[in-house]
Amino acid sequence: MEHLFLDLADPTFDVTGPDVINAREQSWWARSSYGHAVLRHAEVTALLKDRRFQQGNAQWPAQNGVHSGLFSDWWHKVLLSLEGEDHLRMRRLLNPAFKQGAIAAMVPSFTQLAHELVDNFSERGSVEFIKEFAEPYASRILCRLVGLPESEWAQVAHWADDLGKCFGVRIKEDLPRIEAALEGLYGYCDTVVQDRTANPRDDLVSDLVRNQQEGKLSSAELSVALVFLIFAGMETTRNQLGLALQTLFAHPGQWELLAADPSLGRNAVEEVMRVNPTVTWITREAIEDVHLNDELHLKAGDIVQVLSHSAGTDPRAQPDPTFDITVEHPMHMGFGGGVHHCLGHWVARMDMAVALPVLAARMPDARADGPGNWLPVSGNTGAITFPISFTPTPRVGAASRG
Repeated sequence: MEHLFLDLADPTFDVTGPDVINAREQSWWARSSYGHAVLRHAEVTALLKDRRFQQGNAQWPAQNGVHSGLFSDWWHKVLLSLEGEDHLRMRRLLNPAFKQGAIAAMVPSFTQLAHELVDNFSERGSVEFIKEFAEPYASRILCRLVGLPESEWAQVAHWADDLGKCFGVRIKEDLPRIEAALEGLYGYCDTVVQDRTANPRDDLVSDLVRNQQEGKLSSAELSVALVFLIFAGMETTRNQLGLALQTLFAHPGQWELLAADPSLGRNAVEEVMRVNPTVTWITREAIEDVHLNDELHLKAGDIVQVLSHSAGTDPRAQPDPTFDITVEHPMHMGFGGGVHHCLGHWVARMDMAVALPVLAARMPDARADGPGNWLPVSGNTGAITFPISFTPTPRVGAASRG
């Protein structure tokens, strides 16, 4: 059988579109611009657990014609690209700050921040959602989590936004902005590290500085890790919030349910990430020759892309894959899987589970006010701008925030 080709590298290609769905109906895999693409839930789940594969992200710059320079050097050192003992060591050092209990303690502050941001535009009846809510919400939470001055969130967000383009299919043309942001974040993080070295505090940066002083990581590893945490922690949540509202506006009955019952926030996050994920594919690399289902034969070094939306909406795994925040569907792929499962998944899950019900309750008739401006629906996707209109509502005020 001739397997279809999916041009994932084309900025006009839509990984949620009919080409992918048609390919999924023909076979569990297809050919693609970046190696083979796995399309069905069962095969995706098995592959993410298969120890014959590693992350594979280290090849991403070269796949896009970037073979040297500041970005390429940094990318090969980040957590996403590390394997084996180095990967486990760095995760162990970072894990305490990202455990469920530590993030749960921050939930009241998430609620306060969500209401504060909505108060800034509620009486106006309109908002540019990314600039006025998603970006400051994600960035300010990141600052609180890591231990950065919250007053500096806008500059941090600007760098993180530009660096986040490294996850996109336009990486080659965006490289000057990516590397400028990387330089800015490196310089910023060095200043923060110098401050915490002289004035330790009860925050993640101080913990990492202490680990560096004890020889558990090098100064270079410390800088690489901080830059990665800042941009990855902000970018994904910001993008996913815009995609969440896009999805919920397309299902107004679900928006109403969420406004009436905030406890549906957690499942709303899982459902949105199942049907409209910002991470549209997850990369794996074969570390030995692999034969999958006696049909797909891979050599060591071959790349496989797991397509998140295709797997998450596969009718073979769920007879009714309709978007429904009251139903728990099989596992989505939005946080990856295996030993590289997203370190910050509890942060993303909890802060979005707080934000979405607040937004639905405060803007019950919210709707898109024009198409907005969106990243390609391939690579990491999301809204660049997303204007929204709604009936003006009064400010809530601190005393009334739950």
